[in-house]
Amino acid sequence: MASAETLARMKAAVGPKGYLDDAADMAPYLVERRDLYKGRAAAVLKPASTAEVAALMRIAHETGTPVVPQGGNTGLVGGQIPFETGDEVILSLQRMNRILALDPANNTLTVEAGVTLAAAQAAAEDADRLFPLSLASEGSCQIGGNLATNAGGTAVLHYGNARDLVLGLEVVLADGRIWESLKGLRKDNTGYDLKQVFLGSEGTLGIITGAVLKLFPRPRAMATGFVAVPDVEAAVKLLRLADAATGGLVTSFELIPRIGIDFVVKHLPGASNPLKAPSPWYVLIELSTGDDSGALALSFEALLGDAMEKGLVTDAALASSQAQRAAFWRMRESMSDVQKLEGGSIKHDVSVPVSAVAEFIARATRAVEAALPGIRPVPFGHVGDGNIHFNLSQPVGADTAAYLARWDEMSAIVHGIVRELGGSISAEHGIGRMKRDEIAATKSTVEMELMRTLKRALDPKGILNPGKVVSAG
Repeated sequence: MASAETLARMKAAVGPKGYLDDAADMAPYLVERRDLYKGRAAAVLKPASTAEVAALMRIAHETGTPVVPQGGNTGLVGGQIPFETGDEVILSLQRMNRILALDPANNTLTVEAGVTLAAAQAAAEDADRLFPLSLASEGSCQIGGNLATNAGGTAVLHYGNARDLVLGLEVVLADGRIWESLKGLRKDNTGYDLKQVFLGSEGTLGIITGAVLKLFPRPRAMATGFVAVPDVEAAVKLLRLADAATGGLVTSFELIPRIGIDFVVKHLPGASNPLKAPSPWYVLIELSTGDDSGALALSFEALLGDAMEKGLVTDAALASSQAQRAAFWRMRESMSDVQKLEGGSIKHDVSVPVSAVAEFIARATRAVEAALPGIRPVPFGHVGDGNIHFNLSQPVGADTAAYLARWDEMSAIVHGIVRELGGSISAEHGIGRMKRDEIAATKSTVEMELMRTLKRALDPKGILNPGKVVSAG
């Protein structure tokens, strides 16, 4: 555990406003939103600049003090939460929340790591630009955390993951050195692309303190539809039909099961099913373009008409206003939260090839229902990129604690099928604590050794987010 002298040095480095050690003040930083992980820490450090982060890491490196970087604390795999020993300190980036530069001509936005995703989106919008990363937690999640976990979201199909939206980075290394590469270059072929080492590393190799983000032209027209489909296979065929018919204008393509809609309507005030007749599955489709002539809406209507003739769509509602579009998205973005009100939920963030999505959902559903009759699968998510949130609500009336105790059993079933289909056990949430010991089953010996080699090279004392992502073995 950090000594009193070490903590005093760290407090001096950040000042009184950047140091918390009172139990009540630290409490919000010690537990994640699902209450799966509750840790302890010697202190919470809140630096206000990259120089202060560097100073803290020099002290930590010298004294061997383990540091847990934390952004908005919205992660779902425990990567941002300290262990229960109390030996670690939390380094929160939330005070580093400045927009540093915006270059509309270069389509770039430079930010500190503590800027919230919503603030980055708003800054881009003020310049008539788009920063397309979009998550349900965008009001509180921070850019540093988004990049450290390689966040996905609802627009990956069109714009890519977080790592695809970054041109430059600033990173503080484990020993306190600063790698400053806040460049807005789209082509730089001078050696290794070092930023990709840190993107998705969950703070285990360095602490992201700043980034240059890619911006895009703002869409001038959007078409959003809430569509009923008979099964998942039809949804995948609809995706390919939409791609071909619109020339790649599909921005989002979200799969929603009937049970998910039932949960939302039951628990979300003001929510109602956009379609009158029930359907086993739905898709939320969004198209966007820079052409505001009205042609997009006509193309969408023609697409849906063709899909209905082919038996891929049984009903559809098109958003006629921004308010209706927001209502459609509110249904989708509330899916995770409303499941809490149905008791225990065992969650899986997985990906498979898009062509295998229907097979995965069918096989995994049969398998978990055989293992626990009455279990309620709620598979939903970004079918356009093969990322399914295969969540499992407890049987009605079941004991929640006893149900959640079967988490590892259910994950073994689901992840086993994912591996058989050539998929990934983490599509966008990361590895953190939850999946650290499981990734070896999905990666080769060479891959695991390369990951450990990177960890040893960049963090020789093992002080950066220890016990996360990759084991020291």
